[in-house]
Amino acid sequence: MTTTPNAALTVAVQDRVARITLIRPEVRNAFNNEVIQQLKAAFEDVGQRADVRAVVLAAQGPAFCAGADLNWMRRMADYTRAENLADAGQLAAMLQAIYACPKPTIAAVQGDVYAGGMGLVAACDIAVSVRTAAYCLSEVKLGLIPATISPYVIRAMGARAAHRYFLTAERFSADEAHRIGFVHELVDAEVLEAKVNELAQALVNASPAAVKACKRLVQDVAEREIDAALVAATVDSIADIRASDEGREGVASFLQKRKPAWLAG
Repeated sequence: MTTTPNAALTVAVQDRVARITLIRPEVRNAFNNEVIQQLKAAFEDVGQRADVRAVVLAAQGPAFCAGADLNWMRRMADYTRAENLADAGQLAAMLQAIYACPKPTIAAVQGDVYAGGMGLVAACDIAVSVRTAAYCLSEVKLGLIPATISPYVIRAMGARAAHRYFLTAERFSADEAHRIGFVHELVDAEVLEAKVNELAQALVNASPAAVKACKRLVQDVAEREIDAALVAATVDSIADIRASDEGREGVASFLQKRKPAWLAG
């Protein structure tokens, strides 16, 4: 297992399976710039390792990932549009590193998934969830949109479900996440590890070249390619709305624990 000072995650490789584990349970594994950079580097590293044939993304604590870290959100509240572009670009690059990882990936969802955390699950090839996990695309409640994660989330749940859950910011159950195809399988918490290991072993046992080619095949054939133009468009979208009046008001009201102006009066 490898860690670095101030690490947000651990990386362990055993029996040709790399396990990347988020280790910030005290903040519900929310991410900030440092977490984003570490995740991107970890997936790029294991993707090139000859001793790795499958990758598991896991987390510690009651939540898989709650999206953006509050301190990071406080900093973003005062960002210029240029700073928002750079910031969103880093998140987009991290998601692309997960999605484009040449090794097959499994999200082992042991707890709740909110906002940007939905992008982490969607960017993985396979998702296994405990039955007790809750899911939510909460951005519109803050006057924002799930732009950067949208290419991956819409592919995972489909446009029809995205119309509902992007717009309403409803919290929905693991059963619903499974019904709409966002996760592949539901399990009880005590057997999550066993099911993930079973799937990882199936990936390890298959031809490495064929698995890599199949992953690329699905990405090439399914709808629009997540290319530089699409990524740039999502980065522009989130930068614009973060810098908008309602975007700033939504984040400020969330951080100040008050109702946003559009609900006042």
